[in-house]
Amino acid sequence: MGRVVLADAAAVAERVAALLLADRLRPSRPLGLATGRTMEPVYACLARQLGRLEPALAAMVRDGWCSFNLDEYVGLAAQDAASFAATMERQLVEPLRLAPGRVQLPDGRAVDPDAEARRYGAAVAAAGGIGLQLLGLGLNGHVGFNEPPSEASVACRCVELSGPTRRQNAGAFGDDPDAVPRRAITLGLAEILSARRVLLVVTGGEKAAILRRALRQPPTPELPASWLQLHPALTVIADAAAMG
Repeated sequence: MGRVVLADAAAVAERVAALLLADRLRPSRPLGLATGRTMEPVYACLARQLGRLEPALAAMVRDGWCSFNLDEYVGLAAQDAASFAATMERQLVEPLRLAPGRVQLPDGRAVDPDAEARRYGAAVAAAGGIGLQLLGLGLNGHVGFNEPPSEASVACRCVELSGPTRRQNAGAFGDDPDAVPRRAITLGLAEILSARRVLLVVTGGEKAAILRRALRQPPTPELPASWLQLHPALTVIADAAAMG
């Protein structure tokens, strides 16, 4: 396990964006992407860094872009401002000027969410699996929307979101946890742990306690992020506050 501790969230965002860009300059497998407050500055830095490349290199990155997001809320259309599809459109697709279809997410409006989860997991597998997986960390130890308890073997599926997760994500829903959808489609720990490399990105002192537990206590379904200890190419990139 590699650990990189940087001064603050801005430095973390610059470092992570540089790693994402380096991966896309020599792509092999698709990127695995995440949403959330931790990722917003990462994507802003990525857009700036891409803009500083030579035009031919920037065009190569855009033309070769392929990524799969971890999750999407059940019941939200891609056009809904609170959906992760709309978030990625604002934060990544438009700033990077990516072509439609380069950034893939589950369909939150699918008639059968369980069937959509199976389809999405199969699409990831058909693309060769994830190369570099970007992850944030939930306050209850979830990664993606793999809520506790979650075994390491669980694959892409439809899940019930916990109260803490809905409270944590309420900002996109007028700070009303009751407005946050109760279900989501998420890639499972099976897909995450099958990625060639994993970047766990954590910022802020409020995450220090859960990050410490995730890295130190034996892996357990009650703390899904703890399964990441089993990954042979895990890198944790955190600011000083999160690393405690």
